[in-house]
Amino acid sequence: MGQRAEAAGSLMVAPARRMTGEERREQLIDIGRTVFAERGFAGASIEEISERAGISKPVVYGHFGGKEGLYSAVVEREVARVLAMIAEALDGSEHPRELVEGAADAFLRYIEGERDGFRILVRDAPMGTAKGTLPSVLGVVAERAESILIDEFEARGFDPKVAPLYSRALVGMVALVGQWWLDVGSPARSLVRAHIVNLAWNGLRGLEQEPAG
Repeated sequence: MGQRAEAAGSLMVAPARRMTGEERREQLIDIGRTVFAERGFAGASIEEISERAGISKPVVYGHFGGKEGLYSAVVEREVARVLAMIAEALDGSEHPRELVEGAADAFLRYIEGERDGFRILVRDAPMGTAKGTLPSVLGVVAERAESILIDEFEARGFDPKVAPLYSRALVGMVALVGQWWLDVGSPARSLVRAHIVNLAWNGLRGLEQEPAG
């Protein structure tokens, strides 16, 4: 009798382990990322997100305070991800062309590998959440590029005051091409990068010091 009871007990399924608060938060960010990418901010709902997570809506509100809070957490993680990829690509590069190529390739790798994240960044953000959208990400990247261009401009006798203009033009070019590339799906990333760098580098190499206004 005792052996049968012991055998029966061994067949019982152990209760599922409850998620920690941090694990639940990360789960909701993952699910929110998918829903926001599919439906946009306006079309997404806490109800759908909570249903996909298998929890009640108050749990989502408890972690993020509402849809805006969850959206901000999703965007912040995407921003950190793309900036980390760009920083890694620029690490150790010294020649300006290598820096342009590395930054372009990192951004394109992010677009290729994190399509949902990029779709969220390029969409219009809700009111009050401008920080962390694509314009703010591009601004951070452009500031990094600006410091590189200032050195190059000074070495070549150009006015360093226009470096912010050129840095944002270069970064914006990569982002706009990336949006188009994500939609059409071709050509290969290496070819897209090569053409971007070709235009950026060869265009910069032939700059006039004082272009006609």
